[in-house]
Amino acid sequence: MNPMDMFKNLQNLQSQFGEMQEKLKDITVTGSSGGDMVRVEMNGQMQVLSVHIEPEAVDPSDIKMLEDLMLAALNNASGKVQEKLREEAGNLTGDMNLPPGFMGS
Repeated sequence: MNPMDMFKNLQNLQSQFGEMQEKLKDITVTGSSGGDMVRVEMNGQMQVLSVHIEPEAVDPSDIKMLEDLMLAALNNASGKVQEKLREEAGNLTGDMNLPPGFMGS
């Protein structure tokens, strides 16, 4: 590849990443655990937007279970955000023939 073309592609990629940062604010995913007894909504910037816990998930004698359900729901939402980010990054870099792992995936 011509070095000037590569430089032009990198400038274009930088601009597209700026646009992607703005899009991240609009991406929302819902992670869940315990058969949807615990749900966490998260945006593309990994900010938790809401938490919902079904009453039957709350057992005062088993707080550890609720903590585990919360952790699982947060990790589930986080994984979904990361998947969306990989999709978006793949859309941006798909035609640039970057080496595998260049974008951290």
